[in-house]
Amino acid sequence: MILLNLFWSFFQIGLFSFGGGYAALPMIQALIVDDYHWLNMTEFADIITISQMTPGPIALNAASFVGTRIWGLVGAVAATIGCVLPSCVIVLILAMLYKKFHNLKYMQGILQSLHPAVIGMIASAGLTLIINSLWGTDPVSFSFSSIDFFAVSLITVCLTVLRKTKISPIFVMLGSGAVGGLLYSFL
Repeated sequence: MILLNLFWSFFQIGLFSFGGGYAALPMIQALIVDDYHWLNMTEFADIITISQMTPGPIALNAASFVGTRIWGLVGAVAATIGCVLPSCVIVLILAMLYKKFHNLKYMQGILQSLHPAVIGMIASAGLTLIINSLWGTDPVSFSFSSIDFFAVSLITVCLTVLRKTKISPIFVMLGSGAVGGLLYSFL
């Protein structure tokens, strides 16, 4: 019964948590802390912290950790499958609909209108990262004296390397992380 509850809880989380991992946190808390009492709030905070330190979505990492805590490896598999299954089914249905209707003018119009929206969202995220890198997280401190010139230099070098060479972006990220870690630890 516990395995079924694990699967069903994380199936609900996977199905109804729109907006990313942070939007799913209240639902995860309601199910695993409040409803089933599988974890207390301290353990829940620890799970979220660990989920942030590991690669992957918060809900998926939380499913793996909670499942392991409650029922070991089998619980982790049940909770993880429950979390992933709704997305897989939805994507399969959308792919089948796209394959069937991709030639319709209406569908082409929808897809064409999504391109600028996606570009805008990516540009917004990129601009936010640049602003936070150069001026910090305080939005009222946009002054020349508060610019992090090391960050400007690092951004410029990384962009130049990416545009002028065929070096993998992974190596550029690792290199800039190493350089930033060394320099910022001494500043």
